[in-house]
Amino acid sequence: MTIVLFAVLLLVGGGFFAVNVLKIRSNILLGRDVDRTDKSSERWKTMLLVAFGQKKMFQRPLPALLHLAVYSAFVITQIELIEIVADGLTGNHRLFMSSLGGFYTFIISFIEILSVLAFVATFAFLARRNLLKVPRFVKSEMNGWPKLDANLILIFEIILVTFIFMMNGADEVLYNRGLTHANGVEGVSGSFGFAVSQFVGPAFFGGMSEGALHVIERIGWWGHIAMVFVFLNYLPFSKHFHILLAFPNTYFSNLEKKGKFTNMEAVTKEVKLMLDPNADPFAAPAPEEGEVPQRFGARDVTDLTWKNLLDAYTCTECGRCTAACPANQTGKKLSPRKIVMDTRDRLEEVGNNIRKHGKEYDDGKSLIHDYITEEEIWACTSCNACVQECPVNIDPLNIIMELRRYSVMEESKMPAELTGMLTNIENNGAPWQFSPSDRLNWKDEA
Repeated sequence: MTIVLFAVLLLVGGGFFAVNVLKIRSNILLGRDVDRTDKSSERWKTMLLVAFGQKKMFQRPLPALLHLAVYSAFVITQIELIEIVADGLTGNHRLFMSSLGGFYTFIISFIEILSVLAFVATFAFLARRNLLKVPRFVKSEMNGWPKLDANLILIFEIILVTFIFMMNGADEVLYNRGLTHANGVEGVSGSFGFAVSQFVGPAFFGGMSEGALHVIERIGWWGHIAMVFVFLNYLPFSKHFHILLAFPNTYFSNLEKKGKFTNMEAVTKEVKLMLDPNADPFAAPAPEEGEVPQRFGARDVTDLTWKNLLDAYTCTECGRCTAACPANQTGKKLSPRKIVMDTRDRLEEVGNNIRKHGKEYDDGKSLIHDYITEEEIWACTSCNACVQECPVNIDPLNIIMELRRYSVMEESKMPAELTGMLTNIENNGAPWQFSPSDRLNWKDEA
């Protein structure tokens, strides 16, 4: 009966996760195409260093070490999860212990040590957010769900580690008594000797009866796997989906030099025609077969590239981009983190609308104006500090520039200061309000 129950839990939990992942994938594919298949060796290197090696995290050593403890525990404990799944589907208990012997003890001990470090790091993260109130964690965009989300995942981690030590600790005491959860009879000798539970088990559960130990061990075992499925299915609704998306996101990073902006192909063609002395200035170029007219810049999320949308789902909401932003530091409204979060929220809304009403449905909203204001995008100095700081290579600046491009080229909107400058460039060939012939008059002044 327990095997059937476990199999149902595995299918339902895994199936629900797969459905939500496919929804996110379909949302990301709503973006425009962009080629990120070049320089594969450099991309693999970037992914290994930035995502797997967490290279950019270590610009701040203390939070980096805390994060490394949680990250390492998450990755390595998947080994133990394989055994739990195998036990659940076969009805065995610690299926790999007899075949692996001392190596099994080493693996579980290593997992326990990492779990303890993750346990400590989790409380440190909770304190940083709720007691110390690190400035980048208390910005206005973090009110409400973002704050709750960050705390929930840390609480889940504490519960998960607690279940691990309930399971291993009770098992340790049973084996010390010559008993085992698998059959509850005498004749089993020895001890697991796991690094932590050999002390935790006797300390917390040593005075309990055999029946109570069986209950504690089963609560730990079922609680552990239940929390894994809760965590798994919570990820698609949480900022912590970056645990999975950090790897593809860093692989598909923009490998061009920072500060290089993209040119629209349609505009480039027009400029080349204008400069071509043999071209007919009154002849409109024939559209290529199958060519879809592209909006100038981005009005909504579907005008952005799929990589911009992947960025939005990968955002960790750590706020390093906003903390480094000079515009934000001077009190301006811009927060690069909010730009990315707003993009993700709008994408979720658009994706849900399409699934309910079809692709042609228009809710009358847009990313610019309804989610992100003109004040925000024009506060940006395009310095790339946010891009440099992001630990998973998200590019908020690219989104901002596309929104600016739409505002200028399709809505003819820009700050008055820029209007004067552009007029001067058009008339005088320079940002200043005097003709080129007068540009060097300063050298004749006494």
